[in-house]
Amino acid sequence: MSVVIHKSDPAAARCAAECMLRGGIAILPTDTVYGFSGIALHADPEHDDIAQKIRAVKGRSEKKPFIKLLASPDDIARYTDEPLPPSVHARWPGALTVIVQNRAGGTDAFRCPGDSWLRAVIAQCGVPLYSTSVNKSGSPVLSRAADIIETFRNAVDLIVIAGDTGDALPSTIVSVVAGTVTVVRQGAVVL
Repeated sequence: MSVVIHKSDPAAARCAAECMLRGGIAILPTDTVYGFSGIALHADPEHDDIAQKIRAVKGRSEKKPFIKLLASPDDIARYTDEPLPPSVHARWPGALTVIVQNRAGGTDAFRCPGDSWLRAVIAQCGVPLYSTSVNKSGSPVLSRAADIIETFRNAVDLIVIAGDTGDALPSTIVSVVAGTVTVVRQGAVVL
């Protein structure tokens, strides 16, 4: 059974970081919707035990990629050689996910969330966090804290609650591969 803690608890950020550093899966509030999270240690999520755990909980396809959350906008320089266009970089931290070409020749999606608590958790982990919306694959995103606890209390290690999210929009996703900005999914941020 999951540990459930409120985001306002002074120990919540430390508990979340410790859980994920031990290899656990947490449900965390973000600046958009709740997300399943775990540490992203490997460049290839298909060979990453944490990513596989999240996929199993969510019932997600093996091929669908995860967003990686960053503690600081400047952290993206660790993973790509392409600079972000100023119009994109200026919207971080925020609800904007950016797809870039990684140093291995593939692509990765990164977001520096607008929530300072979540950025502190990521910083304590020292590596990006995987993130994907809290729902069973193919079902609507869960927005009520009580529904999240009821549905996933036996499937994850920790649930951090911050209230209901209502009709929160997910992050906007843009691709900036080869210097061209293309909106992949319109969400909370308008470019």
